[in-house]
Amino acid sequence: MEALRQDDPRRFGRFTALARFHEGASAVRYVARDTATGEVALITAARPELAGLPAYRRRFQAEARTAERIAGGWVAEPLDTGEEPKAPAEGPEPLWTAAGYVPALPLAEAIGIAGPLDERALRILGAGIAEILSRVHAAGAVLQGLAPGTVLLAADGPRLTAFGPLGAAASAEARPGGQLSVRLGYLTPEQIEGKEVSAASDLFVLGLLLAYAATGTTPFTEGPAEEAARRIAEDEPELDAVPEALRELITRCLAKDPAERPTAGTVAAQLALEGAAGLARGGWLPEPLAAAVADQEARVLALDVPREDSEPEDARTAPEPEDARTAPEPEDARPLPAPADGPASGAPAAVVPAGDGGIGEDRGTTRFLNTGPRPPRNDRPTTQLALPHELTAPPEAAPAPAARPLPPALPGGPTAPRQPGPAHGGPAPYPAAALPAGPAGPGGPGGSPMVSLPLPPAPAPAPDPAASRRTLLTIAAAAVGGLIVGGGSVAALGSEDTAVATDDKPAPKPRRTLPGQPPEPRWSYAHPASESSPLTAAVWRDELLVVTSESQASAVDLRTGKRLWQRADGAKGQAALAAGADLVFVASPTEFLWLSPKNGKVVHRERYTDAFGDLPGLAVGRPAGSSGPVVWFTGSHTVTVKAPKPKKGKKQGKDREVVQAHFFAYDIVQRKELWRTPVPAGRAPGAPVYRVVGDRSADILVRQDPVSLTAAELKAAKGKGSVRSFDQKTGKLLWTRSYGAVSPEAATAGDEDGSLYAAVGKDLQAFETDTAKPLWRVEGSAGSAFGTPLVAGPLIHTTERSRLVGAVERGSGRLVWRRSTEVPGIGNAPSLTLSGSEKTLIAADAVQVTAFSAADGERLWKFQDIGSADPKGATVSASYRAFAAGETVVIQRDRAFYAFPVA
Repeated sequence: MEALRQDDPRRFGRFTALARFHEGASAVRYVARDTATGEVALITAARPELAGLPAYRRRFQAEARTAERIAGGWVAEPLDTGEEPKAPAEGPEPLWTAAGYVPALPLAEAIGIAGPLDERALRILGAGIAEILSRVHAAGAVLQGLAPGTVLLAADGPRLTAFGPLGAAASAEARPGGQLSVRLGYLTPEQIEGKEVSAASDLFVLGLLLAYAATGTTPFTEGPAEEAARRIAEDEPELDAVPEALRELITRCLAKDPAERPTAGTVAAQLALEGAAGLARGGWLPEPLAAAVADQEARVLALDVPREDSEPEDARTAPEPEDARTAPEPEDARPLPAPADGPASGAPAAVVPAGDGGIGEDRGTTRFLNTGPRPPRNDRPTTQLALPHELTAPPEAAPAPAARPLPPALPGGPTAPRQPGPAHGGPAPYPAAALPAGPAGPGGPGGSPMVSLPLPPAPAPAPDPAASRRTLLTIAAAAVGGLIVGGGSVAALGSEDTAVATDDKPAPKPRRTLPGQPPEPRWSYAHPASESSPLTAAVWRDELLVVTSESQASAVDLRTGKRLWQRADGAKGQAALAAGADLVFVASPTEFLWLSPKNGKVVHRERYTDAFGDLPGLAVGRPAGSSGPVVWFTGSHTVTVKAPKPKKGKKQGKDREVVQAHFFAYDIVQRKELWRTPVPAGRAPGAPVYRVVGDRSADILVRQDPVSLTAAELKAAKGKGSVRSFDQKTGKLLWTRSYGAVSPEAATAGDEDGSLYAAVGKDLQAFETDTAKPLWRVEGSAGSAFGTPLVAGPLIHTTERSRLVGAVERGSGRLVWRRSTEVPGIGNAPSLTLSGSEKTLIAADAVQVTAFSAADGERLWKFQDIGSADPKGATVSASYRAFAAGETVVIQRDRAFYAFPVA
């Protein structure tokens, strides 16, 4: 941090600059104060040389908008974005963004101060970043902005600055010849080989970061610089110094094949099941780092607003920093010396660096913290990536960069003259088929060996699909931003502005999804934080999503995701069913309600005291199931049993309170009771919890939830569960049977053909329902158990606690397919939902949602939502749920709902 210079802006919209915070190759960061609120902010201002370039401006602006969309939690909240008009003669309009100040140290600086992190800190660091990646990947986007300089360590957990201008745009430097210097050490094998970049690429870089945080060195960068690309693409990482408990996970992240890398959700769950915020409670930074963060905060908050009419302090009293005199160019644009035997010199000065992706020192500022050993500087090699021609010179109206030299601490001089690009009759850049070691880059003797992506020697014809597959890294943010690959665009963080080549022709239509990524949601809906969390949710006639809570029932339009109405009468509702074509049926604790789907108005209501007047005080339990207009449920009430008249000479006994329970069938269209039958009362408060597991033409099959069984019933069952059969027309109990070794809590489902499927030990077994005769058995995973199967036509879809999902033939039990959801085997087996066409199978558990092709088990996509993004908020532990609605599947996790298109 240093005083403002003579030519530094003093105002950015409502913010007054206080000091220079960090100076990078393409942007300067300032500490500023909000004149309206007095709060401290950090301003990122693009250099005028780049602000005048149309492609850079588009990238900067698009990423600033993206940063606003994904802010929260471990990502700093943007406060404002500005483009202040200037006269043409004054140069290009300035570009800047403002974000709230969070006291934090870059990972690279933290390693220099306190050395590698311990296992607990590594888990918190990795889980926090993985949670961010989960949210980014869930939106179908790719981050590509991770590096030791963009990961920050704050007092309550990690932070990430690799967004918007701090990510891709900030590391762009228009060097002579149209070259962009980026750290090679944090590229991925697929980038090196020119292949498509996906969410798995972020996981590779996360593995690199965790290895660096655990050891102080970055894998693949030791050795000859000219072989760095080959090492990334071919060599195995050396991870012996990584804590043993984390070694296997980091090794998987660093797999060469993207398909073999875990998902971000898997990494987050394996590192910190309770979440990074939960694990970090009570503090997580070593004492030296905690002290450095506190000291930084104190110094920043002590800054005063400079006097507008005074000469800048650095022009009057501050000598030019020594580093500025000895380092003619920034660290990301020149080679780093080989590490010495002792601590390397030159700790990184940036408290929040501009995201160059490296771990070396940017010598353009006065160091804010200058204590402790410096981080190892083994990230030597750089790669030179071709820039679009429009990035090599400012627009016609802007002054030449030579007239506005960079500050002394950074490379100056003019950019290369304009060269003909597609818009001017010239060729578009494209990479070589391979990445051979090129000559030393700009900078004269001692420049680092680099990998060069050359420009073609002749104008290219109109792009065709084959040519477009060769188009690579042709934007300013090549190494950490969106990539034009494979004829489509991977937009960093789902940017609204697709990265384009150098001509003005429309870019190829971008792919809507990446391998393994979910399709773009049709909409998302957040249940208001001012209301209690949802209790139930259900789809009404593929038109509405009806959500009930402690305070009301509400409806969301399934086409738009907009909430249409809310009704307090439906508070604590237990069902949302279609009552004919024009009413929504909701069962509340005291009455049945029929609501208008248009506005939620109560059209009919039936209080239990009126509908079941002969059962005073009836408490209705949750519905056991439904079929067409018929809903089945249990209910109980308390009656007083008079004590019998005593015999002569005996005392009168006391009256007894007895709970009586019934099983009901109710027609919600005709609004009348069809039948009731007495059943044994369950555990207090009395109504047994039933679930209909089979709906046949003559009867319904019912299982009782073991939590509602009384102690006497459990003892009498002797470890076996039972199924009850009730007549469809009269409700008469026909029979009660046990099936083999099926326990009371075993998952069970039946079909209309007379078969019952139940978990037995680790296996799934089929029985003939009416005789209990075993039919076939499917062997499960060791130490696992099957969850509730899903009957679908000729198949039965299976689910296991080991996170295996599959399909077997109903008649024979022959295994058709079995696949893993690839998440940790914790908790219950995933719940299964079929799309309306029955072509897509959705498996939802506490970690993620996985979509499979129902016919052959092909994994189609995965989805995760980290829940509340507030690090200080409660950890979201609710499991995912899925609801099929025509060609849409609605995914719920606590308050968040997403609508995805499905086959």
